[in-house]
Amino acid sequence: MWLYEKRLQYPVNIKEPNAKMAQFIMSQYGGPDGEMGASMRYLSQRYAMPYGEQKAVLTDIGVSVL
Repeated sequence: MWLYEKRLQYPVNIKEPNAKMAQFIMSQYGGPDGEMGASMRYLSQRYAMPYGEQKAVLTDIGVSVL
């Protein structure tokens, strides 16, 4: 049984952008075993899911990593 609520666990309020921190965070996402690789796998696997709820969950997981 699926219970699907599309909401963030914590509220996000960005008051001022920080380019140095953004560059550091992006460096953590790179590589085949990094978060970007995992995100792409989630997004590509969603096309094989037979039910809309499953597709939505994989999409949200894949997009939230980005």
